[in-house]
Amino acid sequence: MVKETGFYDMLGVKPGCTQDELKKAYRKLALKYHPDKNPNEGEKFKQISMAYETLSDPEKKAVYDEGGEAALKKGGGAGGGFHSPMDIFDMFFNGFGGGGGRGRRERRGKDLVHQLSVTLEELYSGATRKLALQKNVICDKCEGHGGKKGSVQKCTPCRGTGAITKIQQLAPGFVQQYEEVCRNCRGQGEIIDEKDRCKACNGRKTVRERKILEVNVEKGMRDGQKIVFSGEGDQEPELQPGDIVIVLDEKEHPIFKRSGQDLIMNMPLQLVESLCGFQKLIKTLDNRDLVITSYPGEVVKHESVKCVLGEGMPQHKNPFEKGRLIMQFFVVFPDSLPTEVVTALEQYLPQRPVTKIPSTAEECNMVELDPEHDRRGGYKNAYDEDDDHGHGPNVRVQQCASS
Repeated sequence: MVKETGFYDMLGVKPGCTQDELKKAYRKLALKYHPDKNPNEGEKFKQISMAYETLSDPEKKAVYDEGGEAALKKGGGAGGGFHSPMDIFDMFFNGFGGGGGRGRRERRGKDLVHQLSVTLEELYSGATRKLALQKNVICDKCEGHGGKKGSVQKCTPCRGTGAITKIQQLAPGFVQQYEEVCRNCRGQGEIIDEKDRCKACNGRKTVRERKILEVNVEKGMRDGQKIVFSGEGDQEPELQPGDIVIVLDEKEHPIFKRSGQDLIMNMPLQLVESLCGFQKLIKTLDNRDLVITSYPGEVVKHESVKCVLGEGMPQHKNPFEKGRLIMQFFVVFPDSLPTEVVTALEQYLPQRPVTKIPSTAEECNMVELDPEHDRRGGYKNAYDEDDDHGHGPNVRVQQCASS
């Protein structure tokens, strides 16, 4: 008669359960509450491991059934204590036995890599995105065996390797040796008779499952940065699951361009604004309004650069520290000015430099450069060589007419 059933209840089995039922229960719970998957369930994982270690050991189980957990704590049973929960996990899944797996390298499945497009606004303010994906999980019906117990047989043609070596004669005395996937087992190295295959997975040992991941995009993350979900990759028998790796892909923004922690933008200015002052409104990535001012008497030159401190991108893991908002100004000049305005304007602008013109100088007229004509090969760059005559630079930027 069992004195207490706490360990049995922890694993969800009855006191008279078989070792197979015990293993199946532990496998399911250990994967569910493993710290890599549920960091906040460490105590639960520890209790599950303690219960399994006790009930899977005949001597410890006998002590527990007779005297409960108190009898175990007094040192009864083989071993006189408990292994680390991670050691129990390794021994179970990797088959090391007796804690001998500490120095062995854990065999893992492949990682699943997914790209997630994010806006600059999401990288600035942070966001939570849901990502739906498909992955392989170990079949519950057959526990990853692919069929009934004893139905899995080593493939005879490939001797369990999954590949067959072939030799091809290329010419007398010359042969080529190569490997190809075994057609009999399709590279699995083992076969299961069709009548014995698991109906749920059809002998594949795994089934496809839809998974919804909540991806937490933190403030200040960068294009190409990775977010890793440990142990959430495809499951395979006798392998630790790989990871799911989310790679952030920053979308192009119509106004701002990111450079490290700085945000860069172009700002057009009318000539009157560059000479006489202006006020401009800037909508930030978190939807605030910033006003920048150039006061009368200040001149903002074409292609000049100014910045606002603390209005750039937040620093990852330290979002209260922000970079700069950098603005480059581009002055839009008018196409022409009324002649009556020119005289008055000259009184307020710096005097033009005086140019001495020799009496022998020839007058010519400037015309607009036609970009289409340039693309058709009508104009050459001032530093391109004249391949036809070899006389050096050929400048054909202006058409001149003698007056």
